[in-house]
Amino acid sequence: MHEDGRAGHSGQEGPADSDEAGRAATHRAIAAVWRIESAKVIAHAARLLGDVGLAEDAAQDALVAALESWPASGIPANPGAWLMTAAKHRALDRMRRAASHARAHEALGADLEALEAHFAPDFVEALDAAREDDIGDDLLRLLFVASHPVLPREGRVALTLRLLGGLTTAEIARAFLVAEATVAQRIVRAKRTLAEAKVPFEVPDKAARAARLASVFEVIYLIFNEGYAATAGADWMRPALCEEALRLARMLAELAPEESEAHGLAALLELQASRLPARVDRQGRAVLLADQDRARWDALLIRRGLAALARAEQCAGLAVGESAALGSYALQAALAACHARAPSTQETDWARIVALYDALLRIAPSPVVQLNRAVAVSMADGPQAALAIVDVLCEEPSLRHYPWLPATRGDLLEKLGRANEARVEFERAAALTQNARDREVLLERAAASH
Repeated sequence: MHEDGRAGHSGQEGPADSDEAGRAATHRAIAAVWRIESAKVIAHAARLLGDVGLAEDAAQDALVAALESWPASGIPANPGAWLMTAAKHRALDRMRRAASHARAHEALGADLEALEAHFAPDFVEALDAAREDDIGDDLLRLLFVASHPVLPREGRVALTLRLLGGLTTAEIARAFLVAEATVAQRIVRAKRTLAEAKVPFEVPDKAARAARLASVFEVIYLIFNEGYAATAGADWMRPALCEEALRLARMLAELAPEESEAHGLAALLELQASRLPARVDRQGRAVLLADQDRARWDALLIRRGLAALARAEQCAGLAVGESAALGSYALQAALAACHARAPSTQETDWARIVALYDALLRIAPSPVVQLNRAVAVSMADGPQAALAIVDVLCEEPSLRHYPWLPATRGDLLEKLGRANEARVEFERAAALTQNARDREVLLERAAASH
């Protein structure tokens, strides 16, 4: 005892402390396994149940079973297979309960008996082995369902992050700076919409696949963009979102190996992600492309991106470096590759970048692409040529509240020596942005324009 009457502590860990630490370590391991395996488990259950919402419930039941069982029994040698089997059993239980509430429907009873026979214990092991190759197909089906065009954009993003990214509702809410209840409602509505629309759990046929792939690509691209340049909040970037989008893009490229744009999207995200370490300085302040230390760009991601771009070109039947017939994501990847290959801003092939933007405008015209092209024109042909393009874009209604229109105009005016006009544009851009880091950079540029 201490003099004040308090019990002393030897500093050694007791049995209770050791048990608690062991449980905590197991729970951390389960969380890590779940993040990796959850999409496969949900996809597998969805194939059995034909309903994404019920499949997620079955997968969550399997997770609860793991949390109850693994701390005592230890983590199994193949935790993914354990979770998949548990989810399958929960799915069958749900189907039994559904059948018990509708015994008058003989067809349902017959289907259930056939299903139970199909999953009889003697055949489970052989069934699992036979279906091992189907997991990729299940994931692709789940990706198509979660990104279905019948859902609003916010619902597609939230559901994809939940089902395929393994993120919790709270994590998605933090990432997009919205209330957790808002995200929960989006996910619930999305699952209800899919069920009411009777969206089949399948990969669309070839005729419908292009349109559906466009929706899948858009969701992954939106997730990455929100991580790369956050639209609001105190952080300039949210790297965790970039990582999730990159993981999804890589998975999609593996699941759809003959799709040029799948590789184009993966290439674009690899190359853009390679710059993340250089986009902030040691103090966490934003660093623009022209000022970035290219030695901090991730060389491995650049190699992966260039390889994915070459694969996209190959799938499109092109020689390496050709851009004709490339889709919009592959063209954007080719643009990013120009930056990745250049030792400096000055040594970048700006003429090729302008040509690539011209190609992109032909297949995906938009005012934002025109604005980005103007930046390349300023580097290739000078700021006066670019200012003429930007001045026309100032009449574009869709860019009225887009902060990078006045920001680009301010940059061009500054290069032309029109400092007072540049300052006004930077201040206007700062007032339009909802991101604190962007506002900080723009106000610094306004203060420096005199």
